Amino acid sequence: MRTKKKEGTAEAGKAVSPEKAAATGLWSGTVSFSLVAIPVRLVKAVEPGRVSFHLLHNKDYSPVKRAMFCPGEGAAVPPEEIVRGYELEPGKHLMVTDEELESVAPERSRTIEIAEFIDLREVDPLYFDHPYYLVPLKGGEKSYRLLAEALRRTNKAGLAKFVLGEREYLVTVRSKDGALALSTLHYSAELLADAQYAPGKAADEKEKNAVKKCVKEMLGGFTPGKYSDVRRKKLLALLKKKAGGAQVQAPELEGEPAEGVADLVAALEESMSRMKGAR
Repeated sequence: MRTKKKEGTAEAGKAVSPEKAAATGLWSGTVSFSLVAIPVRLVKAVEPGRVSFHLLHNKDYSPVKRAMFCPGEGAAVPPEEIVRGYELEPGKHLMVTDEELESVAPERSRTIEIAEFIDLREVDPLYFDHPYYLVPLKGGEKSYRLLAEALRRTNKAGLAKFVLGEREYLVTVRSKDGALALSTLHYSAELLADAQYAPGKAADEKEKNAVKKCVKEMLGGFTPGKYSDVRRKKLLALLKKKAGGAQVQAPELEGEPAEGVADLVAALEESMSRMKGAR
């Protein structure tokens, strides 16, 4: 196992995104609707399972740092000489100052104000972005429980806006196992039109019925615990072996995949047969 000789981090100087700031619980305020105001704190709901690596110099294993580089001058650019530009066309930019960005920033607020209550079944999953939990602060426990219970019984969610960092987010607030869960949403203008991706030629009735039958046979409940990130498990096992000084052999490469793609209906039927056999 190689040990770096110099302490440091590859993340030095990296800006913290609003999402990351919120995930560490740095935002607190109130959830409000009508005459109700519930003091809460925003915390992360997901712990990313990605295994990260630092980039090191192979001579002394010191962490390397990113530097802004000007290809025209062939030299690094100091921070005080860096400005923001919006690309109008290749090679042509419109300069924007920090003061100008500040002038259009949303007014900072400590309130998640629910504008209306909606049925989440009407929200296309494409709109969902980042999930968080809202934790009640001292004095807000009772109203927090009442809102969570009301949302659970009515199967509704609150639709609201709130400001985090320099951005105003559209969010849903819903009940999950007695807690309030908040999800940021994409704005409708951010979603790409799907018409260009839909195939023009429709399948015939026989193919439709065959696929419909296969899907029906494979129906099951959503149990995410059955699945796991296999690559992450293998990667952690690899790191554990290397940390213990074990030599790791590179796997042999598999042959090239066969030409062509199996017929969809046949593939579904084969998959269904395997599932029946497993049962």
